[in-house]
Amino acid sequence: MSTLPTAPVMQIPATRAEPVSMAAPLKYPLDEQLPALGAAIEVAPGIFWLRMGLPFALNHINLWLLRDRMPHPTQAGVVQEGWTAVDCGIDNPATRTAWLQIEASVLQGLPILRVLVTHMHPDHMGLAHWLCDRWQAPLWMSTSEYQSALLACTGVSNFGGDATVQFFAAHGWNKAEELAVVKSRVGYYTSMVPQVPRSYVRLMAGASVQIGEHAFECISGFGHSPEHMALHDAQHGVLISGDMLLPSISTNVSVYAMEPDSNPLQLFLDSLDKMAHLPDDTLVLPSHGRPFKGAAARMAQLHTHHQERLDELLAACSPQALSAHDVLPLIFKRALDVHQTTFAMGEAVAHLNLLCLAGRLLRQRGTDGIYRFSTAQS
Repeated sequence: MSTLPTAPVMQIPATRAEPVSMAAPLKYPLDEQLPALGAAIEVAPGIFWLRMGLPFALNHINLWLLRDRMPHPTQAGVVQEGWTAVDCGIDNPATRTAWLQIEASVLQGLPILRVLVTHMHPDHMGLAHWLCDRWQAPLWMSTSEYQSALLACTGVSNFGGDATVQFFAAHGWNKAEELAVVKSRVGYYTSMVPQVPRSYVRLMAGASVQIGEHAFECISGFGHSPEHMALHDAQHGVLISGDMLLPSISTNVSVYAMEPDSNPLQLFLDSLDKMAHLPDDTLVLPSHGRPFKGAAARMAQLHTHHQERLDELLAACSPQALSAHDVLPLIFKRALDVHQTTFAMGEAVAHLNLLCLAGRLLRQRGTDGIYRFSTAQS
């Protein structure tokens, strides 16, 4: 028998009083506008929206260029005009070509002065080394994200390998041919992030980062990645939200083999609450989807969405004990390929772990080596 320790302070988030359908609708100030590949749209004074392709189901990432000025690295007393790039895209020929087009059509002959990365996932971190080398620009990101990227680049991967296979098998995913694909993904991260810059400037929660005319406060977020940093400019009403607040999809929140008893969903929901103070007219610049207004409504939708999944899992695990793999059809209503199943499994375990740590489910490991979850007896 194996159980997760209960943690009374970890409470299941309360269901919001108003249904999602009654929440104020999101507003999209730019309507259906999208930046063309290699071009940019100015979304706020001095802030430009770029859109780069991705070679998987989530087929794009939004990147941001901000007009900036910084002290010249070698000439005392000289202020250099240029740009800060927020996030980079993956490292592949198409993304490098798109950046070269941006250089020719958007940068106005000015250099990139720094590269700020919200978190270490490949679509955000991939080309950081190339941009930093090309422009002799420093990398800015949080310590946990930087160190996690270094680990992933040295082969300690959350995305594949023996440890990941064993973790998934222990949670009921035991199709040999599918797990063979998972095992082969040990180089998945380095295929898109081949290098990490050798040094960085540390971002910390609550710190202020001046980028041109914008004074941003760093807002740390957890659950999606180790120490994600969003940027909020209260004066101009702008939030660069990264992956923490997306307009139309739910951010992936997963448990990984490296930390199997973690509670990332609680961390993610708590992180959303840290942004509850944002005025409703804040322009949210997400990493996927369109810029929008209505942060409070979107946070309410996300709380409700996850509470509904938690309620469904409690009901399903009442008559019988179920594994994370057993509950996938309950949480995900569409067919999943192997790539999507890896993320789905992590999300399923995240929901089940939250319920265990709140004392609402018990976890037991059967003689077949599989963890199953059942309703805790009162």
